[in-house]
Amino acid sequence: MTQPYYETMYILRPDIPEEEVETHVAKYRDLVVEAGAEVLDTQMRGKRRLAYPIAKHREGIYVQLNHSGDGQQVAVLERAMRLSEDVIRYLTVIQDGPMPPPRSVPGAAVEVAPTEPAAV
Repeated sequence: MTQPYYETMYILRPDIPEEEVETHVAKYRDLVVEAGAEVLDTQMRGKRRLAYPIAKHREGIYVQLNHSGDGQQVAVLERAMRLSEDVIRYLTVIQDGPMPPPRSVPGAAVEVAPTEPAAV
C-alpha cells in the first residue's frame, strides 16, 4: 500500500520576472520542509492561458508542488500563498496511490545521449 501525498498547484502572476518565480518556488518548498514535511517533486508547468480572467490576468505561471507529511504543512503553505500578492490561485489535494513520473514541459531543454553508429 502506498502512502498518500499532497499535490499543491498554484498560479503566479504572469508579469513577474523569472528570478522572482524561482524565489517563490524556493520559498514555498522551504515552508513545507520547515513544517516537518518532505518535498517529493516540484514542476514548473510554465505560462498558460487561464480559462477565465483572474484579477484582470488572462495568463498565469503554473507550478506544481508534491509533498508528503502529516497534513499540518498544508495550512502553513496555503496561508503564505493567501497572503502573497503574486499568487492568484492555489489548490491542494490529497493523492492516494503512486506518484506519477515527472512530465516534460514543452520548450524545456532535453538531453539526448549520443548513440553509437551501427556496425555494418
